[in-house]
Amino acid sequence: MKKVSESAGDLKKLIKHAIADLEVTPSEYQQIMECAHSDGHIDKEEQALLAQFQTMIANGTIKRVKG
Repeated sequence: MKKVSESAGDLKKLIKHAIADLEVTPSEYQQIMECAHSDGHIDKEEQALLAQFQTMIANGTIKRVKG
């Protein structure tokens, strides 16, 4: 079984925070994107997390708010 990258774990925590309060500020969004790209590679778990995050923004579950 392949070990989850450290950046994927961090990314999951950041996205869970956005889901918990149902909103994301520009700085939180930027932090999520920087975390995903921090190791120079977006692995499959990170891709899945980002896809879910983007879907939740697109369907209005998570609102992008002014920071």
